[in-house]
Amino acid sequence: MTSSADVKSCCAAVYSSEAVHWLLGEELHPGGAELTERLARALDVEAGDVVVDIGSGLGTSALVIARATGCAVVGVDLSRANVERAGVRAAAAGLAGRVRFLEGDAEVLPLADASADGAMSECSLCLVPDKATAAREMARVLRPGARVAISDVTALPAELPPELRTLSAWTACLADARPLAELAALLEESGLVVDELEEHNELLRALVDRVDSRLRLASVVGARLPEGLREGAARGLELVATLRRALDAGVVGYGAVYATRP
Repeated sequence: MTSSADVKSCCAAVYSSEAVHWLLGEELHPGGAELTERLARALDVEAGDVVVDIGSGLGTSALVIARATGCAVVGVDLSRANVERAGVRAAAAGLAGRVRFLEGDAEVLPLADASADGAMSECSLCLVPDKATAAREMARVLRPGARVAISDVTALPAELPPELRTLSAWTACLADARPLAELAALLEESGLVVDELEEHNELLRALVDRVDSRLRLASVVGARLPEGLREGAARGLELVATLRRALDAGVVGYGAVYATRP
């Protein structure tokens, strides 16, 4: 049986790898900067406010949030390598004074109670083993009246094919993804008030198309790619094909949830 620690260790390793960065790009999630800006605007924050970006990866979203709103951003990520790289990128962008990154766990956020004016999580809650605890942590760090904006892979767990229930599928954001309504219920149970739900399945499809193209390239260019990518390309293409079928069947999708702390 796979433990929570195993899942976290695998996710941290996968999302700090050069192979995944090559496949997914700097954003590491569907929708890119456009969806990040949409979520950031929904937080209704401004200069002087503080937003926590949970699962901040390479810091791309944190930089977008800071530029779009003028606020300060604290990114939290499991991977020390990602935290270090994100800090370098913030400094290079001239935003080191407003954007910082901490190594930390979504289930135990390294922030004080009621210390944030907004919280965001893009395609990371699906990777967290204890989603209810992560939702409570989001609520804990928010000040009264503050908002949270989450975008994530969604799924009907009972209908996922076996290939999308493995540890590898978990690190690909699939095996433990939940229906959009269940994500909303988790936030409600944590004490937040859900304001709106959105479906963005087309954004996941676009990301799948991009990954498919890159995996096909990986199967032919070989030595110029990050280590291990060529060897895993065939297996990755099989996973992509299975994911496409799940998308077509409505078993997998992508969505956003917006909520407020009373």
